[in-house]
Amino acid sequence: MEFIPHEIDRDVFVLMADGGINRENAQQFTDDVEKMVRNGFSKLIIDCSKLDYISSTGLGTLLVLQRRMKQAGGDVKLCSVKGLVVQALQIIRLDRMFGIYPDLGQARLAFRPEGDSAAATSEDGAG
Repeated sequence: MEFIPHEIDRDVFVLMADGGINRENAQQFTDDVEKMVRNGFSKLIIDCSKLDYISSTGLGTLLVLQRRMKQAGGDVKLCSVKGLVVQALQIIRLDRMFGIYPDLGQARLAFRPEGDSAAATSEDGAG
């Protein structure tokens, strides 16, 4: 399992989970995210397109990360969740706690302030 810092888009950090989240790597995952919070990031997107499995420890880790990000004034969003991982999230109703998006682009849009699209619309009409 690897957690790959995929990219940084302004104040949104994208982390790709590659493999699975389980007891062996959950603490490292938590430590990596806590470093990001200490460095000023409060918005996290976990790209699950390469996430093959998640154990009960991994599910608990996601809950802890969501709580810590909320305490830092931020949020965690998941994208490209598939197969058994999405089923596990649905069974224990974690899909209601996280914003889950079909792809990275839509997850990014969910972090945009609501005023951004309104400002673009008013600028287009000002012409």
